[in-house]
Amino acid sequence: MKTIFFPVTVIFLAVFLFSCSKKTQPTASTAATAPAETRAAVKRPLITTVPKVISVNDKAAKRSLDGRYYYDLNGHRYWRNNRDGKYYLFHKSMFDNVDFKSPGN
Repeated sequence: MKTIFFPVTVIFLAVFLFSCSKKTQPTASTAATAPAETRAAVKRPLITTVPKVISVNDKAAKRSLDGRYYYDLNGHRYWRNNRDGKYYLFHKSMFDNVDFKSPGN
């Protein structure tokens, strides 16, 4: 029994000490020399801001059935203000505003 106990204890201690020595964190110098990971880069979507006012030539704009000018830009509709001639992003308050009514009314 004594002959088996001593080698088993030595092997157990050697495995225990060897496994504990590998639990260190890499330092900055070793991390810089390590090969880079081969993960695909995550591309974030480009966020574009939508302008609230644009200036457009009336020849490029389209005319609606009631005579008002509008211009579509990147999926947003802009309506012409009859007072200053600029095109404003659609908002529900335009229905009550006299400046956005059709010229005939």
